[in-house]
Amino acid sequence: MTRPIAISDSANFYVSAERIFDPSLKGVPVIVLSNNDGCAVARSDEAKALGIKMGEPVHLIRDKIEAHGVRVFSSNYTLYGDISRRVVAVYEDYTPNVEVYSIDECFLDFGGFRNREAHARAMRLDVLRRVGVPVRVGIAPTKTLAKCANDIAKKNPIFAGVLDMMDPALADWLLPLVPVGDIWGIGRRTQAKLQGLGVGTAAELRDMPLRQARALGTVVLERTVLELQGEPCIAFDEVEPQRKGMAVTRSSGTPMTDFDTLFQAITAHATRAAEKLRQHGLVAGTLTVFFHTNRHRPDRPQYAGSRTTRLTPMSSDTFDLVAAAKRCALAAWPKTARQNYAFTKAGVILDDLLPLEERPRTLFDTPRGSPVLMTALDAVNSRFGKKTMVLASEGTSRSWQLRADHRSPRYTTRLSDLPVVR
Repeated sequence: MTRPIAISDSANFYVSAERIFDPSLKGVPVIVLSNNDGCAVARSDEAKALGIKMGEPVHLIRDKIEAHGVRVFSSNYTLYGDISRRVVAVYEDYTPNVEVYSIDECFLDFGGFRNREAHARAMRLDVLRRVGVPVRVGIAPTKTLAKCANDIAKKNPIFAGVLDMMDPALADWLLPLVPVGDIWGIGRRTQAKLQGLGVGTAAELRDMPLRQARALGTVVLERTVLELQGEPCIAFDEVEPQRKGMAVTRSSGTPMTDFDTLFQAITAHATRAAEKLRQHGLVAGTLTVFFHTNRHRPDRPQYAGSRTTRLTPMSSDTFDLVAAAKRCALAAWPKTARQNYAFTKAGVILDDLLPLEERPRTLFDTPRGSPVLMTALDAVNSRFGKKTMVLASEGTSRSWQLRADHRSPRYTTRLSDLPVVR
C-alpha cells in the first residue's frame, strides 16, 4: 500500500502573516519587498490582479502603487519565521511526521487516515483558527504528485483548498491540465527541451519513456517521470537531516567603503552564525568570509574578496568565529583600497558541521572560550531582545544594516511591539 503524502502551503505567506495583526489589509492590494526594499517578493491576490509581477523592482511600479493604494511592507523575517513555527505546531497535531520543506511549505505523512480529505479540511480550519493563515493541501502517493495536487487546489476554487489525488483516475483527469513548467523540479532549460519534443503537460511527461527522460535530463528527470507515474522516488524525511553547512549573508543598506564598517557587518554575521550553531548543538570546522561590490554597477570599480580558514579545534564560540572571520577579512581586503570600492554585500559561511559531542579531539585539545559565557550571552539576548549584548567590534551605528523603511512590528517576538488595545 502506497503511503499518502500531503503537502500544505500557506497562501501568499508573507502577506498572510502581515494580515494577521492588521485587519485593514484584508481585501486590499498588498506587497512585501525583498532585502533593502528592492523587489516585490510576495503579493496578495489583489496585487496580482493589478499586474504586479513577482520580483518586479519597486521603483518601476511607484505609479501603480500610488494609483491603486497598494500597501507596501518591508520583509519582516522575524515575524514570518515565528508564524511559520506556529503553523508547523498545528500540523504536528494532525500527523506523526512533518517534513519542513520551506518557510511556508511542509510535507505531511497522511498514512493511516481513512478520510484523508476530511482530515485535511479539519487541519486547514484549525490553522486558520489558531494562527490566522490560510493554507492549501494536496494529497498524492508521491511528493511530485502532491505538489501538483497542491497547485491545482490553489488555482481552482472548486476544490476549496484541498485535493486528494490518490485515485489514479483522478490523476489521469487532472494532470493534462498542469503545464510541464509548473512541475516540481522542472527548470526553464528542461522545460524548453521538453516543449521542443512536444511535451507540454504533466500527463505527457508522465508518459515519456524512462530511457528518453534520462537522456534528456539525467536521472533527475527520470525520477520525476516515475514520481508522476505514482512510484515514490523522493524519500519522506521523518528525521531532519543533519546540517552540513550554514550561511549568514546580508546586503548592506548603504555601501561599505572602509574596513571598519565592513568588519562591523562581518562581526554581526559571525555572531549570528555562532548563535545558530549553538541552537542546533553543532560546531564548525571551516569558516569562509566573502564580500563584494554591486555587480550591476559596471560604472563603479568592482571587487570580490573571499578567504577560508580552518577552525581548530572545531567551535561554536562567538569569539572564536569572529577572530577567524577577521583574519579572513584582512587577508581578502583589497590592496588597492584607494580605488574607493563600495561593498554592498558580505557574509559568513560555515562548513564541516558536527554535533558538539562528536567533534574530533586531539592529544592537546583544550577548549577555548567559555561555554558558560556563551550560555549567558544567549540567555541575555533571549530574555531582553536580540543585540542587547554584542561584541564591541560590531559597532553601534550599524549603517550597513538592511534598509527596511516599511517593516511592520515584530508582534510575536518583541514585547515592545505588542499591539495595545485602548
